[in-house]
Amino acid sequence: MKKIYAIGVLFLLSACTKNFEEINTDPNTATTVNPQYLLSTVLVKTAYPYQDDAFLDKPAEAGRYITKVRNEGDDLFGWSGNNWDGYYGALTYNKTFHDLAAGNSMLQYTAVSDILRVFNFAYITDLYGDIPYSEALLSKDSSIVHPKYDQQEDIYPSLLATLTAANDTLAATTLSIDADYDILYGGVALNWRKFANALHLRLLLRMSNKSASAYTEMQNIVDNPSKYPLFDSNSDDAALRYLGVNASDAWPGGNLNNKTTEIDKYKPSKEIVDTLLRLNDPRLPIWVAPVSSTTGYTVDANLYVGVPNAISSPYDYNGGETHISKMAAIFYSNQNDLLKASMMTYAEQCFILAEVVQGGKVTVSGETASSLYNKGISASLDAYGVSATDKATYLAQSSVQYNGTLVQLITQKWIANFLKGPEGWFDHRRTGYPVFVTGPLAAISEIPSRYKYPTTEQSYNLDQYNAAVARQGADVLTTKMWYLK
Repeated sequence: MKKIYAIGVLFLLSACTKNFEEINTDPNTATTVNPQYLLSTVLVKTAYPYQDDAFLDKPAEAGRYITKVRNEGDDLFGWSGNNWDGYYGALTYNKTFHDLAAGNSMLQYTAVSDILRVFNFAYITDLYGDIPYSEALLSKDSSIVHPKYDQQEDIYPSLLATLTAANDTLAATTLSIDADYDILYGGVALNWRKFANALHLRLLLRMSNKSASAYTEMQNIVDNPSKYPLFDSNSDDAALRYLGVNASDAWPGGNLNNKTTEIDKYKPSKEIVDTLLRLNDPRLPIWVAPVSSTTGYTVDANLYVGVPNAISSPYDYNGGETHISKMAAIFYSNQNDLLKASMMTYAEQCFILAEVVQGGKVTVSGETASSLYNKGISASLDAYGVSATDKATYLAQSSVQYNGTLVQLITQKWIANFLKGPEGWFDHRRTGYPVFVTGPLAAISEIPSRYKYPTTEQSYNLDQYNAAVARQGADVLTTKMWYLK
């Protein structure tokens, strides 16, 4: 059983109590801190906020998984500048981890740190576009307090090169990763390599519309599985479990973090519920609760009812609270084996490969677009404990059987990514699928393409902010970043 311990202002997850005195040493007074002690902190600081965003923040609304029925400002898509301190905060912890590892020639940890660095920076640039990158986090080391905004077209190649180097380092080094502090993969370097290469595929697909070499690089990865291992099953997922002991290690929907009445305002969207109903999807009752009453409804007679985007008085939709579905009971838990802080999954990797094989851009030995599509669906169903019989019945439906269209493939990927990161939103803005229609009260007529920069940037880093806006386009939600143009 892993337990939570404090380490100064950091909190760490450890596998046992044998290092109690070591990991409770205050880093502000200690003469040295071993790098591995920071690994679990960086993982928690990365994965948990990423999952919080996916469930309780803008990516859930933009991906049309969630509709809020109170305090519904995010659903109206009139978003103001979005603070990025938390994202860069995680990178600050990671930089400390990396610097300590490099100073001790611990290449296994510099490689792991580099993978997490890429994950965090990729998330920030995917949200905003051009961002502080090459000069970020250097205020202490180099006194750079007004970092320039690097162009996304320069950031992405740098991230990809870093992933390649991290994979190669982990393949070559004989130095071991301490399993006690690696709360993601238990010290298995091969799994970190799989994560790096799966993430590499995600980023290559993201930029494929702008990069002449993206598909060639993807082909090189899939053609060399020993050099570039990929996820093989759900057991390889980059997903951090919750302990549910304290607020800091509990699923955000549980009562350690939020009152039930607070989570009650997060309703499953009409888009996701109607899609699951149309496809007779066995994941529906796992994710969505039935309505409390089937009499007295006004517009939707189904047992499961989602709420549309940006409507007046959403809490009164379909006759009110008893005629609207809540999230299923698991989402009110502090801990559940079905709920993890998911950074990337095997199912997503399957859909990525299915898309590029379907488009004739990449070939995968022994696979077709259809087989990869079915593997992606199956992986998601398996992850939620759907029985073999129900899985076979679902896959046999004509509406689910592979038909070679992008809309079908991306829709199934969208379902599989339910509340798992921002991928549902990011795929929509990249492909246009699933087709989402904003509601009558929405501030804009389309799903946002990006976050606006933090308002504080105009006070503390105005020159660099202005340069970025002049280059990328107006600091508004509908401006397309480099790889979307």
